[in-house]
Amino acid sequence: MAYALFAGGCFWCIEADFEKLAGVVAVESGYTAGQTPQPTYEQVSAGHTGHTEAVRVLYDPSQVSYAQLVDYFWRHIDPTVKDQQFCDVGPQYRSGIYWQNEAERATAEASRDALIKSGRFSTIHTELAPSSAFYLAEDYHQDYYKKNALLYSYYRLSCGRDARVKKLWG
Repeated sequence: MAYALFAGGCFWCIEADFEKLAGVVAVESGYTAGQTPQPTYEQVSAGHTGHTEAVRVLYDPSQVSYAQLVDYFWRHIDPTVKDQQFCDVGPQYRSGIYWQNEAERATAEASRDALIKSGRFSTIHTELAPSSAFYLAEDYHQDYYKKNALLYSYYRLSCGRDARVKKLWG
């Protein structure tokens, strides 16, 4: 088993997306790329810790590769905006790929470079950086889309996430 770390705006949504992918064993919501140790949701959402909402993806490399995870990630975010994903605004909602080793760095950078070269987007604002401490979000955030299906569905629809992803990626 291996882990990968991604930030795609609201962690409820990107967690739900990754849990649909074959080869993904588990997805945990949390916070990364900030300065405050053991941040709380209230601290992160206020924008004072430097963290972004993120997910840690546990996957089976014999079923899905890191490159496939990165490709899947791109197609579930809007890489063209800085410090925002859909209706969630602020640096705590920035998108990012956080590598753990040189192979992951090379894969993430090659994927980003191919996306730029494709001409699909004029700018890419997704952060690519080495991984740092990942702090699990509070229990009520884990599997939020399952525990609070109706509220989650309303949030996702009203935020325009799926409509924007469809417009960007087809």
